[in-house]
Amino acid sequence: MKKNIQVVVVDDHPLYREGVVRTLSESSGIGVAGEGASADDAILLARKHKPDVALLDISMPGDGIEAAKAISEEIPEIKIVMLTVSENDIDVMNALKNGAKGYALKGIGGAELAAIVHTIASGGTYVSPALAANLLVAMQEPISSKRDDDVFAILTKREEEILRLVADGNSNKEAGKALGLQEKTVKHYMTNILQKLQVRNRVEAAVLAKSSWNN
Repeated sequence: MKKNIQVVVVDDHPLYREGVVRTLSESSGIGVAGEGASADDAILLARKHKPDVALLDISMPGDGIEAAKAISEEIPEIKIVMLTVSENDIDVMNALKNGAKGYALKGIGGAELAAIVHTIASGGTYVSPALAANLLVAMQEPISSKRDDDVFAILTKREEEILRLVADGNSNKEAGKALGLQEKTVKHYMTNILQKLQVRNRVEAAVLAKSSWNN
């Protein structure tokens, strides 16, 4: 008898996670070995169960991409799929760069998710079709090719709003309060901002921002 594909599901939204667990548990050839709500949970579950596939959210506490990186470095045989609402090209590239074999959007149906799990477990890869074309364009036009004086053109309006608040000395929590966003959402935006500007931390981002805006 063929062994079930063992999966762990890590997402900090309990109702959504429970739905994914139930869907996969009822799918042919798939078994759910464990579930969690944070990056730390993901790493512990990977070590404990050594599943075939780990489904990880990006914006969960501790950062899903960091969890993917840690798992892929420590237990590379585990195949990672990011299951997220983020359609950001930077997120897709970061996820793939840090060990993810798949990137799926949360709007997909249960049958499609099960099919993705089977594809990844058998050694394939998957990127949501809605994102694949944009990803190819982004890969062909690296950030470094942009003119220095046009560096902030790569930020979205929301990212620039957050960066302005951070550059003025606001914490993620304060910036979130000012914009009506959750603190973890601001943190997620800041991660994208640092990647886009190719800086190491928020201080460097703030310095670069002030320098550009003062010119």
